[in-house]
Amino acid sequence: MTRDVGLYFHIPFCARKCAYCDFVSYPGMEDAMPAYADALIAEMGRRAAPEIRIATAYIGGGTPSLLPPELMDRLLDAAKRRFCFLPDAEWSCECNPGTVTEAFLAVLRAHGVNRLSLGAQARQERLLRLLGRIHTWEQVEQSVRLARAAGFENLNLDLMLGLPTQTVSDVRESLDAALALQPTHLSCYGLIVEEGTPLHARVRAGEWTLPADGEERDMYEACRSILAENGFEQYEISNFARPGYTCRHNTDCWKRREYLGLGCAACGFMGNIRYRNAPSLSGYLAGAPAEEETVSPEEARFESVMLGLRMTEGLREEDFVRMHGMTLRAAFGSKMDAPIRDGLLTYENGVLRLTRRGMDLQNRVLLEFL
Repeated sequence: MTRDVGLYFHIPFCARKCAYCDFVSYPGMEDAMPAYADALIAEMGRRAAPEIRIATAYIGGGTPSLLPPELMDRLLDAAKRRFCFLPDAEWSCECNPGTVTEAFLAVLRAHGVNRLSLGAQARQERLLRLLGRIHTWEQVEQSVRLARAAGFENLNLDLMLGLPTQTVSDVRESLDAALALQPTHLSCYGLIVEEGTPLHARVRAGEWTLPADGEERDMYEACRSILAENGFEQYEISNFARPGYTCRHNTDCWKRREYLGLGCAACGFMGNIRYRNAPSLSGYLAGAPAEEETVSPEEARFESVMLGLRMTEGLREEDFVRMHGMTLRAAFGSKMDAPIRDGLLTYENGVLRLTRRGMDLQNRVLLEFL
């Protein structure tokens, strides 16, 4: 029986580590790129199977656009030889402004990549420097021009909220600048200050102060209202798209559909098995095996709720029953009652959905389900 799955490639190289980043990425290691391409292609051979068809693919990082065009050409050619891609497959690639070139984009287009995601983050120069980003807003604009010239219609811009010294006015200015570039999709993420990052150290030392909770909520509400006024639909807590341009790869992950992860530190999920590849570049290149875990039925049911509630459409009872063989009430019983009573959750017409206020307090809701 065929299995339509997602495919994720992790490219762990970057020009410089951002101040907030705790992803597995390696600055200044371009010499390892050819060996990494070899290892990725070898893993493709191990993961491919006749029954697997690729419905969506996502190239993330790190900074995939840092790869030389000839190496990206080799990787994409190998992927198409080893996997069966559906004719309407969505294929996304993350790019960092300041690293995008005509040659790189031409390679993506030649192999069928049809969606770009640019890490724009903020319009203000001071915020880009605070984050440790290597680009300017002018380079965001230049990257968009190059993408359009290369034939990319489906274009996402990432923006960040809740940054030290950031104001609601800054967010509005960033949104206006982003909308002027006519993207089809915007991802507006709240900053998470991860331990061990330079940003965490400076916040803890009192050098930088984060916006108050109420101000960050105002930033989020500004995104919701301004994007709605400009024809964008919110389909997930942090994601907004023009009609017809939701990111299918991410939506499939939130619906807990299967996906293969390729590369250093990449995760995959097939059947009831979750795996994670070697977390270090040296380990991955040395052929260290992936770590695997079996997801229990109880864990699987909670994951369906945790992921499904991220979407504004919520979690459909019929999908939950199809995946788990029982209703939401049978699985969680009275655990659903307090969030519903408190106005954070609704359960109507076979759909479990966070309210607008519930989206701000999602962790509180999920604690009730644990």
